Amino acid sequence: MKLADFDFHLPDALIALRPASPRDSARLLVVNPGAPFEDLRVHDLPALLRAGDVLVVNDTRVIPARLKGVRIRGDSRIAVEATLHRQLDEQTWAAFMRPGKKLASHDRIIFGADLAATVREKGEGGEIVLAFDLTGSDLMAAIAAHGMMPLPPYIAARRGEDAQDRADYQTVYAAEEGSVAAPTAGLHFTPELLARLAAAGVGLEKLTLHVGAGTFLPVKTEDLSMHKMHAEWGEIDPATADRLNAARAAGGRIICVGTTSLRLIESAADPDGAIRPFRAETAIFITPGYRFRAADGLMTNFHLPKSTLFMLVSAFAGQATMRTAYDHAIASGYRFYSYGDASLLWRAE
Repeated sequence: MKLADFDFHLPDALIALRPASPRDSARLLVVNPGAPFEDLRVHDLPALLRAGDVLVVNDTRVIPARLKGVRIRGDSRIAVEATLHRQLDEQTWAAFMRPGKKLASHDRIIFGADLAATVREKGEGGEIVLAFDLTGSDLMAAIAAHGMMPLPPYIAARRGEDAQDRADYQTVYAAEEGSVAAPTAGLHFTPELLARLAAAGVGLEKLTLHVGAGTFLPVKTEDLSMHKMHAEWGEIDPATADRLNAARAAGGRIICVGTTSLRLIESAADPDGAIRPFRAETAIFITPGYRFRAADGLMTNFHLPKSTLFMLVSAFAGQATMRTAYDHAIASGYRFYSYGDASLLWRAE
């Protein structure tokens, strides 16, 4: 399978720079393979689901992971910027840094009067390992004080981050700190919509997948079998796994809110579809031909051309179906990417 198979033209005008307000007023394209598309709104979701269905959401919380600092090496001073993307332990983070070529092991980086780190090592693809002077909750508090929200590059290239993004780029159910990118399908939910879904008998289960900045890295190999996904840490606790399996056994459908929830569910599922407790990293790469084990539906935003996420939705609902769906979305003026509109996809047989 080739990278070019997942290319399409997207007009720049369709890249959303701000979310819909209220959140659940965003448009929703319903894609059921073999059926006509439906153009609805996210607030119509309760009417599209059945009592006994379960929405699976990712409760990760985005940290302000972009840090501006100064590299110190002897008398030399150079401005640098770090995007933290994976916590290695209580004191150490992997980061993408600019300009990465100007950094070497043992360099000191000063991000603020109370926030500094030492470059421990340089890895592949420009990844830098930073060992901070602080640890645990003290480190997280200093990052929160000095950091900026890590807006996706296709938004950051068009405008700066501001105070509104601190609220906009966070789901209403975010709880577990650790992501450097939002699980953006979840940005469409409001407390009122969640209450209406509960009243309709639709369940809600939470899992955690800490999204890394690797989600924004382009695929650089034409042969997709050569692409290596960045690992991300996730957890499904035993009680959640039990409830999901019970819902499936009773005839309920599992609808993942976002590709992060789907990737974790599929990482935790047995070949027969039973969901097991999970606490580890996953680097699952889903492309057409993948046999889905547990997810019946997927609510997700509209993704970049040639991205691993467009490959995933093509695997889920069918490659030809998703090409037609994206053609329809572009022609109909749907808004794309993190702050854009949503789609509800049902799995192709």
